[in-house]
Amino acid sequence: MNTFFLCIALGLCLLMFLSLYRCLFGPTVLDRLIGVNAIGSKTVVLLLLIGFLYERVDMFVDIALAYAFLNFVAIIAASRYFHKRKGLYEESFMD
Repeated sequence: MNTFFLCIALGLCLLMFLSLYRCLFGPTVLDRLIGVNAIGSKTVVLLLLIGFLYERVDMFVDIALAYAFLNFVAIIAASRYFHKRKGLYEESFMD
């Protein structure tokens, strides 16, 4: 069973690299925010899988919930900031 959880965790890490690419090279700010949110969501699942691997699910559930809440608040704050600044759909300034 641990091998199954480890394979799923490695697959999630590969998917996180795809989201990281979108986060780094996204053409708009909205793409970057979605990339960051996807990484945060996958990290929550990864934390739960680590909890299953170490047989300490009770501790890792608390950490995952706290991380999910922080990720949610950070994305909402960043989205609100860029919405007020009217720069949510603009092309990246790094190009």
